[in-house]
Amino acid sequence: MNTSDFYYDLPEELIAQTPVMPRDSSRLLAFNIEEEKMEHRHFRDIIEYLEEGDVLVINETKVLPARLFGVKKETGAHIEILLLNRKTADVWEALGKPGKRLHIGDVVEFSPELSLVIRSKGEEGLIEVEFSYTGIFEEILDKLGQMPLPPYIKEQLGDQTRYQTVYAKEEGS
Repeated sequence: MNTSDFYYDLPEELIAQTPVMPRDSSRLLAFNIEEEKMEHRHFRDIIEYLEEGDVLVINETKVLPARLFGVKKETGAHIEILLLNRKTADVWEALGKPGKRLHIGDVVEFSPELSLVIRSKGEEGLIEVEFSYTGIFEEILDKLGQMPLPPYIKEQLGDQTRYQTVYAKEEGS
């Protein structure tokens, strides 16, 4: 099996740029096994498909506003950092853009209360960064960070909570 087996054309006009309101009116594609046909429904209809003994798995993780835009202290170059994996309280695995301009020891400033230093560079553009900050890191990230949207989503929402599921509780996505 190849990943190319899953390629398909999806016209841009069919890609939602903002979450639908009310939330339970989002689309639900269901497959009717008896009739062997697809049905276009709404998420609020999901209860019609559940039977006693079924298991419904709900993602309770919150999406972090993990995209940060800053300036390289030494040169003033604009830098984008995408946080991927928290290794310790202040150390993260991340991607940096433009990666060729980032070197071990470089400092990137995001605000007077938040900066980072590049600790290491790895394969595939991965970098390890260590943050310095004044205050509570998660609160600063909520204030300065943006949601890591896929490249086909062009519109940023003012209310970042709209990117979360209604079940979001735990940090992790």
